[in-house]
Amino acid sequence: GRVTVGKLRFRGGLHLTSENPRFGGFSGLGVNADGTFLVAVSDKGQRLSARVVYDAGGNLAGLAEADLGPLADLRGFPLTDRDDAKAEAMSPGVEGEIIVAFEGEHRLWRYLTGRVVPEPMPPPDELMDMPPNSGIKGLALLNDGRLLALTPGIRGRAGAIGWVSDKDGWSVLTFRQAQGFQVTGAATLPDGDALVLERSFGLRGGNAARLTRVATVSIQPGAVLGGDTVAELRPPLSVDNFEGVEARRAADGNTLIYLISDDNFNAEQRTLLMMFELLP
Repeated sequence: GRVTVGKLRFRGGLHLTSENPRFGGFSGLGVNADGTFLVAVSDKGQRLSARVVYDAGGNLAGLAEADLGPLADLRGFPLTDRDDAKAEAMSPGVEGEIIVAFEGEHRLWRYLTGRVVPEPMPPPDELMDMPPNSGIKGLALLNDGRLLALTPGIRGRAGAIGWVSDKDGWSVLTFRQAQGFQVTGAATLPDGDALVLERSFGLRGGNAARLTRVATVSIQPGAVLGGDTVAELRPPLSVDNFEGVEARRAADGNTLIYLISDDNFNAEQRTLLMMFELLP
């Protein structure tokens, strides 16, 4: 019966399942401006697309016309089941494309509308020195056209390493992660502020998710980013390994926030898609 947590009001949730063995592991999420279409990318190089269904009250009610297929590499071959297939974050681009951040073999690829083969983007120089499992987890296109990219940092070091782009390339910054949490996603709110998703996750339980609002004016080269906590989700609320986040403005002017979880292809976990309304 609980419908609010922090500054969020619950507006619908789905447990997504499929008989396709490649379904799951979703770490990046995108929703178009009017909320009718969803794209998610996965740890196995898969791209899920679907039409989003709402009930009469505008609450999240289902998905329709879903399609699951592989992302392509630079030669047009599918990334399916390859060591370099781990897509960890995605963001829209200024030309309507999606930008996907891959981990392990750290890189950024642009998938342009109507094209299968992606275009590589110059990554931050320091990204190449990050451990294989500490690539870009959060990627957000800011309203001024800059990209914000965040990693979960390196174990034993304070703060999450990140970058912000401009016309000359990438500049380093850091994000103050909450104790016990790591960055897993990022999005841009309609007013221009960034929304950072962090998770605390254990296979034996104790899962939690945290959303932080970061003022866009603070996102500058060399900055140490912090912000205001929007909400923290913990049991007994429905929580799983949330890694993807998106935000948009609804027709009534409210801001809607979407979360998707990475089930790690583990039968004990779920792929959850949840929608919330951001409260004033």
